[in-house]
Amino acid sequence: MEHKPVYYSEYLELDKIIQAQHPVSFENGKEAAHDEMLFIVIHQAYELWFKQILFEVNSVIDIMNKPSLNDNSSELQTVVHRLQRVVTILKVLVQQIDILETMTPMDFLDFRDMLRPASGFQSWQFKIIEAKLGLKFEDRHGQSYYTSQLQKQDIESIKDAEKGQSLLQLINTWLERMPFLHEPKFWKNDSPSSFHPFWSQYETIYANSLAESEKANSTNFKNIFFTENAERALSPIACQSALFIMLYRGYPLLELPFELLDTLLEIDNQMGNWRYRHINMVRRMIGSRIGTGGSTGAGYLQGAMDKHYIFKEISQLNSFLIDRRKLPVLPTALTDILGYQF
Repeated sequence: MEHKPVYYSEYLELDKIIQAQHPVSFENGKEAAHDEMLFIVIHQAYELWFKQILFEVNSVIDIMNKPSLNDNSSELQTVVHRLQRVVTILKVLVQQIDILETMTPMDFLDFRDMLRPASGFQSWQFKIIEAKLGLKFEDRHGQSYYTSQLQKQDIESIKDAEKGQSLLQLINTWLERMPFLHEPKFWKNDSPSSFHPFWSQYETIYANSLAESEKANSTNFKNIFFTENAERALSPIACQSALFIMLYRGYPLLELPFELLDTLLEIDNQMGNWRYRHINMVRRMIGSRIGTGGSTGAGYLQGAMDKHYIFKEISQLNSFLIDRRKLPVLPTALTDILGYQF
């Protein structure tokens, strides 16, 4: 097939993008507010980046939703690579606030009241990102408000996203499949107890490592790794696998799985950074006033930041790490699989 020449501006449809800024203060009979153009461009850029994040997250969900994911294949490498791209994009979103903060509070007041009731809170794409990653409706801050300002079709899009398998749910399934702790051929149990030999040894080492004021962590250890809890996103088996990956990440076969877990934590970290910068910017711009969409402004954003950590159950596992010099020695049959083969 003959290649059709591509022209730069047509390919990018720049005529649509560059002509898509329509400041309300520039309308006839109004005094133009210079900084409204910046305000529009920044938020359009945000939405474009949100679209790219959704594109990456959806592709990762498609890969991890397959009946079988080969952890020692390019599929897992692709998952990690695309999620790391999401992290980099989130860093850009944080940096864009630097540009927005070149606008002073008085500059913002030149056009702020003209925007009501429009609000960044109406970004349905961002809410879908949260849902796709794994934020449940029941875990949201301000549940009664979070879709109240949206149009019907946008609410339906968010609800559809919430019904699907989230990345967090797929991570749980992936972790539950990890065979190393649950293959009898790797473990010889000389104890009369049916308790897994690795966890029996590890729990003792962990308990002995706790300071007096941390002794309650022994109970938390049992609750997280051996007690089913419907309110938790990660099952006990998934938590066992995740901790095992963190502990023995130096083995080649576990390097990529650890990188995946660490990237999920960095997504939470960068989303937290974005929320933190957003809160400070709002406080600087409008103080304690309500948002244009009717929220409590900085107060609402603070509540969301405190509550909307999606992969917090993974980060909590760091409470149960021990000194690497005290790690239980793994069976040779297992280390032969986890290491390089010659």
